[in-house]
Amino acid sequence: MKKLLIIGMSLLCTSSIKAESAEKTVRLRIIETSDVHGRFFPYDFIERKPLEGSLARVSTYVNRLRKDYGDNLLLLDNGDILQGQPLNYWSNFVNAGDENIAASVVNYMSYDAQTIGNHDIETGHQVYDKWIKEVKCPMLGANIISKKTGKAYVAPYTMFEREGVRIAVIGMLTPTIPCWLDETIWKGLSFQEMVADASRWVKHVKDSEHADIVIGLFHSGKDGGITLGNGIEENASARVAREVPGFDIIFYGHDHTRNKEWITNEAGEQVLILDPANNATHVSDATIELTVKDGKITNKAIKGELVNISKEAIDEAMMAHFQKEIDSVKQYASRRICHLNHTISTRDGYFGNSAFTDLIHNMMLKISKADISFNAPLSFDSSIKAGNITVADMFNLYKYENKLYVLKMTGREIKNYLEESYSRWINTMQSADDHLLLLKKDNTGSQQRPAFQNFTFNFDSASGIDYEVDVTKPAGQKVRILRLSNGKPFNENKTYKVAMNSYRGSGGGELLTKGAGIANEEIEKRIIFKSSLDLRHYMMEEMQRMGHISPSPNSNWKFVPETWTKPAAQRDRKLIFGE
Repeated sequence: MKKLLIIGMSLLCTSSIKAESAEKTVRLRIIETSDVHGRFFPYDFIERKPLEGSLARVSTYVNRLRKDYGDNLLLLDNGDILQGQPLNYWSNFVNAGDENIAASVVNYMSYDAQTIGNHDIETGHQVYDKWIKEVKCPMLGANIISKKTGKAYVAPYTMFEREGVRIAVIGMLTPTIPCWLDETIWKGLSFQEMVADASRWVKHVKDSEHADIVIGLFHSGKDGGITLGNGIEENASARVAREVPGFDIIFYGHDHTRNKEWITNEAGEQVLILDPANNATHVSDATIELTVKDGKITNKAIKGELVNISKEAIDEAMMAHFQKEIDSVKQYASRRICHLNHTISTRDGYFGNSAFTDLIHNMMLKISKADISFNAPLSFDSSIKAGNITVADMFNLYKYENKLYVLKMTGREIKNYLEESYSRWINTMQSADDHLLLLKKDNTGSQQRPAFQNFTFNFDSASGIDYEVDVTKPAGQKVRILRLSNGKPFNENKTYKVAMNSYRGSGGGELLTKGAGIANEEIEKRIIFKSSLDLRHYMMEEMQRMGHISPSPNSNWKFVPETWTKPAAQRDRKLIFGE
């Protein structure tokens, strides 16, 4: 890797603040974007309509601030930029010979540093290694380790000097990548626990680089998520803020939840943590004002806000610069795949069988020749209207570039897997007036759990078996499998071939581990098939061959008792979707 250990960038000396007799004030501005997911331009290539956010609006906001702050403004991106729109897929896999559009946009906007997100790793070495080389600013990842060298695969940190003030930016990635992605995608890499790595690098930038300001740039949520052994946590930004003294600000992301918070660390110091959520509708905006006297900082004042940029003007110069690429992607995304005879929606899938969900189930079973399939709504609220289905619509049908896996599972494991899924999804009803769905009272700031207590992309249903979900039973006892859908008996002691996406088949969502009870190290041994390309690609091929499709619910499962669940479903549907 050409970008290994890009440390000390933009530095002219290694001393701390230059000695000056006069007192002065140094004002710094730090802007963070995170989880942009291809929202570079104010146009949704999937829905074919304008977007309220986008980096083209962020560019206007940043350029205005740069007039006041000049080089004292640092612009940072926090990863998950390579996936989310047809624009990304086109650049990653279709038009892969040219510079990646994500690199071109970052370079155009003059970002100062960037981290890597899990969905960036998901694109595979061929894509992200090329992208890393093309990005002109330092790519950071202190806890992404090359097994070959034992050192960071990209720069662990970078340094800036502004008016004598030395600023360190330390980047890290959530270390639970192996729980979601097949090892072939991150071959030769390992991902270390964040707290120990943060402590190590804070000490280094303080002792060796004489940093006056230390900033974290972490693609890891505040807290929660997957927890593994050796202290490895999916979302550890708040823990680092508490347990690793030395950080002034931690900019974070990954969990798609806006948050501004002050955390008191173990040294009694206040640390500001900021998360702008996703899709470039907001930015994290921090101001640091320093009083410097006789070469020393005598006062440090830090403020931070989450700024909604959706009303900002579009950077028309940026749009003109990328117009050729925009036009090419529009043409690609409008290509016809097949004809859909009636509208389908993910909404139906939360309340029972769904034509939308079951279309994917049936495609997975047909392509893989498996006995049973698992599948969840990957987008919270998506629909595909009757008429011609285009490439753009396929990104609504299947959001991510997951591959297709087939695993061997026993009948008992299949039941326990579903018990775990429905325990996150369905309330235990005590009366006919209760909610059917497991809802929460407050979803402020979240763009990924609207009304639900848990992530909807972990709400797996099954096809290939007939079953009931009794909502009056406690968690772990709700699912009763009646038979295979072909009429044959279902045997809990028999082994079946089960189709699922690569995220789930690598342990993502922990339905295989916590649910089915399969140890992480055992999962790989269960896999008997892996597709070479993404599932969306195979579905596009199959649907093109079909020409016309009329998907309908498989009617292979239901919530019971229906005298309770049907009225409850209507109430909850109105509550969530206004229907």
